[in-house]
Amino acid sequence: MKTISDINFDNKRALIRVDFNVPLNKDREVTDNTRIKAAIPTIKLILEKGGSVVLMSHLGRPKNGAEEKFSLKHVVKSLELLIGTDVTFIDDCISDKAFEITKNLSSGKVVLLENLRFYSEEKDGNLEFAKKLSQHGDIYINDAFGTAHREHASTAIIAEFFPENKYFGLLLEKEIKNIDALLKSPQAPTTAIIGGAKVSSKISIIEKLIDTVDQIIIGGGMAYTFVKAQGGQVGDSLVEDDYLQTALEVLSLAKEKDVQIHLPIDTIVADRFANDAIAKSCEISKIEEGWMGLDIGAETIDRFNTVIQSSRTILWNGPMGVFEMENFKNGTVAVANALVNATDAGAFTLIGGGDSVSAINQLNLAERVSYVSTGGGAMLEYLEGIELPGIKAILN
Repeated sequence: MKTISDINFDNKRALIRVDFNVPLNKDREVTDNTRIKAAIPTIKLILEKGGSVVLMSHLGRPKNGAEEKFSLKHVVKSLELLIGTDVTFIDDCISDKAFEITKNLSSGKVVLLENLRFYSEEKDGNLEFAKKLSQHGDIYINDAFGTAHREHASTAIIAEFFPENKYFGLLLEKEIKNIDALLKSPQAPTTAIIGGAKVSSKISIIEKLIDTVDQIIIGGGMAYTFVKAQGGQVGDSLVEDDYLQTALEVLSLAKEKDVQIHLPIDTIVADRFANDAIAKSCEISKIEEGWMGLDIGAETIDRFNTVIQSSRTILWNGPMGVFEMENFKNGTVAVANALVNATDAGAFTLIGGGDSVSAINQLNLAERVSYVSTGGGAMLEYLEGIELPGIKAILN
């Protein structure tokens, strides 16, 4: 693996693709700096080695060119606090002004370019746009795992212009090593905890994991599709009727491969989708009409906890219920705490996926599990065995 640890950066400009796609509040302040913090080790290493740094990223999903609310100027303050040095922000990424500043960049300086997605050429993977961006650096580094599955100009195309000087950053290196620990050298028994709303968005990863793990815990909205597929009554719970047969096929495949699938036993149901709804507990296969399942129940929590504590390698992707509602987050909180306990007991625990990462961060437990991935879609695709364009561009 090509990494930056042994590279001489003295008087060299490192052009780094980072992932600063962070949440902002109404005052345009960063509310979760996890992704910025993740890039700091790479930035500091280059500065310590006598290099300068030019950072490029996207933020949000601008549709019509430049939009002030998506400007990367909003992350400068957080970035400066974390690096401990001033950051020069340039209000464009390929303007004459931008090139003038970066071409004479002296050692120890840090520059942040404006949002790449203010140009449609970024998402289009435009070669000419990638060539222009390449002029900002002598060495190209991809440290944005969260966008490694996108064939964009700054992640997959730009590497062509650095045939001998393209590397993984420390974060991307760490992401690959930790996910490979799950895929290639897991310690048994291995367990995947898969939650979230829909079977359709997770079916590929579940099918792939059946070849990798010993047990799969299924929670969240997708559980009700599996329950209904087996003849259970799920009331008004979220169900994908088009995936009922798929759910049965997954259960059959798991049985064939001797992989145990754990579905919820009981559930917390509500009379409407609201935090202040009337709620009660019932068997998950006996939900009455007019009620919908919004979280796993106490018996399920105990059962899932037992499975987690008996595991040595664990992946968690997706919440167990409507985590954003205070009254329906208990299942997700319980899983997070179970993972901490398993980690303390020596298990390797990998958390990935936006909602799971949000949960572990909100509970201040990120430092108490083995690894929290910064990539949602990228991690899932990597687990599925898909070759990610951003990684392939560095390796080839």
